[in-house]
Amino acid sequence: MSNPETDQRPISKDIKVLSAMFGLLKPYRLHVLGALFALTFTAGITLSMGQGLRMMIDQGFGAGAAEGLDQTIIIFMGMVLLLAIGTFARFYLVSWIGERVSADLRQQVYSRVIELHPGFFETNLSGEIQSRITTDTTLLQTVIGSSVSMALRNVLIFIGGIVLLLITNPKLTAIVLLSVPLVIMPIIIFGRHVRKLSRSSQDKVAVFGGFVGESLKNIKIVQAFNHQQRDTDTFNAQVEVAFDVALNRIKHRAWLTAIVIALVFGAIAYMLWVGGHDVIAGRISAGELAAFIFYAMMVAMSVGVISEVYSDLQRAAGATERLLELMHADNLITAPEQPRQLTQPVSGQLQFENISFYYPSRTEVAAISELSLTLQAGTSLALVGSSGAGKSTIVDLLLRFYDVQQGRITLDGVDIKQLDPKALREHIAIVPQQPVLFSGTVFENIRYGRPDASDQEVKDAAIAAYADEFIQKLPKGYDSFVGESGVRLSGGQRQRIAIARAVLKNPKVLLLDEATSALDAESEYKVQQALEHLMQDRTSIVIAHRLATVINVDKIAVLDHGKLVDTGSHQQLIKSSSLYARWASLQFGEVEEVASVIDKVS
Repeated sequence: MSNPETDQRPISKDIKVLSAMFGLLKPYRLHVLGALFALTFTAGITLSMGQGLRMMIDQGFGAGAAEGLDQTIIIFMGMVLLLAIGTFARFYLVSWIGERVSADLRQQVYSRVIELHPGFFETNLSGEIQSRITTDTTLLQTVIGSSVSMALRNVLIFIGGIVLLLITNPKLTAIVLLSVPLVIMPIIIFGRHVRKLSRSSQDKVAVFGGFVGESLKNIKIVQAFNHQQRDTDTFNAQVEVAFDVALNRIKHRAWLTAIVIALVFGAIAYMLWVGGHDVIAGRISAGELAAFIFYAMMVAMSVGVISEVYSDLQRAAGATERLLELMHADNLITAPEQPRQLTQPVSGQLQFENISFYYPSRTEVAAISELSLTLQAGTSLALVGSSGAGKSTIVDLLLRFYDVQQGRITLDGVDIKQLDPKALREHIAIVPQQPVLFSGTVFENIRYGRPDASDQEVKDAAIAAYADEFIQKLPKGYDSFVGESGVRLSGGQRQRIAIARAVLKNPKVLLLDEATSALDAESEYKVQQALEHLMQDRTSIVIAHRLATVINVDKIAVLDHGKLVDTGSHQQLIKSSSLYARWASLQFGEVEEVASVIDKVS
C-alpha cells in the first residue's frame, strides 16, 4: 500500500532545514533566553570544577593542610549546589520549550492539512499524514527539548575547555587539538549517511503506520474475507523493511560513536603519557595535570555528545522536511482575495453553465463533459445514471471540493469560485451514501451540523429524521458513545443520525447521495417522508440509483459517462429517453407497468 508519490522525496543536503523551526521559538523568547542563561551558567560551573580539583590536590592533599582541604571541599560543595540549581532550570526550561513547540507544530500542521482540498488526499495516505503529525513532531520535541540543549551545553563546554586547556598547559593542548580534525571528519562523513537513512526509516514507518490504520478501520471486511494472515504477512514484510533500514542507520551511528571514542581517548592516553613525564620532571604540578585531565575529559565527552546529537539533528532534519511538505502543500481550493458576498437571504438558485471537469489523478478522461443545468430555488433535482456517470462528482463540484476546468457553477447568480468556500458551504448540507460518524456521543455527531445548537434543537432534528426512537433506547440515550465511525450502531441508525445532522443545519441547498440506501423498508418509508418534509422550500439535489425514490422530484437529469443525456419528469423521460426507460424497465418490470407503480408510490 505504499505510495510512489510519497516514497520518493528529496533529501536535504544539511541540517539547515531545521532553521525553519526557529520561527516557532519567537513567541517564547523569554523562555529561550532563560534556557540559554541556565545553559551558560551550568557549563561555567562545570568547567570551574577543574580549578576546584587543582586546588584540592595542590593545596589540600599536596600541602597536607586539613584547613585547606576543608575550604576546598566547602567551595566544591557550593559549586555542586549551584550546578544542581542551574541544571533544574535548564532542564525545565528546555523541556517546556520542546513540549510547547511540538504542540504548536502539531496544531499548525493539522490546521493546514484539514484545509487542504480533497484531491490532496488522493495521492497522500491519511495514515502517513497521521504519522507525520505524531511521530515526526515527537522526534522534533525530543530534539528541541533535549538534543539541542545538550548540543549547546557541550559546545560551550568544548570551547571553554579548550580555552582552559590552553591556559593550563599549551603543549598538552596541542595534542588534544590535533585529534579534533580526526574526530570531525567521521562525524561529517557518517552524518550524511545517517541523515539519508533516517529519512528513509521515517518514510517506511509512516507507510506501515498507514497500512495499520487502514486495515483496523476496515476490520470487518478484513475478517469477512479471511484476510488476516495475508495482511499480517504484508505488515510483517513492511516492518522488516523498516527494521533493515533502521538497523543500517544504527550501524552507521555505532561506527561513528566507536570511531570518535577511539580517537578521543587515544589522544587522551597519549596526553597522559606526555603529562605524566612532565609531572615526574617537575615541569607541572600534580594538580595542574589533574585539572588538565579533567578539562580534556570534558572536551572529549562534549565531542562525543555533539557527535551523537548531530545524528539526532540529522533525523530531525528528515522529520522537518516531511512536516514542511505538509505545511507548504498547495491548496488548490482557496478563497479569493476579495470574496463576493451572497445577497441575503440566500434563495438557493443553482446553475451549471457548460462545465467540464477532470480529476487530477485521471486527467485523460472527463468526469463531467460540457454539462449545463439550471435548478430554480426551492425545487428538487434528481441525478440518475449508472456508476461512474458523474453524479457524485457534481455534488463534489458544488461543494467546491474541486474546481471545474471549464464553465462555471453559480449560486444565486454568483460564481462559486468568487465565494469563500466556507461561506458557500454554510448554505449546503449533505447526507452521503455512506454515513460518516465520528468517535463521540450521539449529541456530538448530530450537533456537528450546527455546533451552537441547543440540546432540544438536536432532539427535534433527531425526531424529524425518525432517529429519536432508537436513540432513546441506547444505554445512555443521546449521551451514548457511538464508537469509531459509529461502529456501535447499525447502518440504518448511522444514516438517520446523518440525516438529523443535515436537518439541524437547516440549509438552503440540500444534497442527498442515496440517503435511504442503507435503510430497511419501514425505516426507508419514514425517512423518505422526513426527507420530503426537509426538502420543502429548499433547493435539493438527490442522487439515486433506485428510481422509486425520485419519482416525485421536480426534475430528473439523466447522466451517462459525464454527459447530460436528457432532463424531465419521470413520465416524460419514460417516453423521451431510451436509457431511462431501460432502467425503469429493469427496476419496475415492463414499461407499461410503470404507470401503476407511480400511482402506488404517489
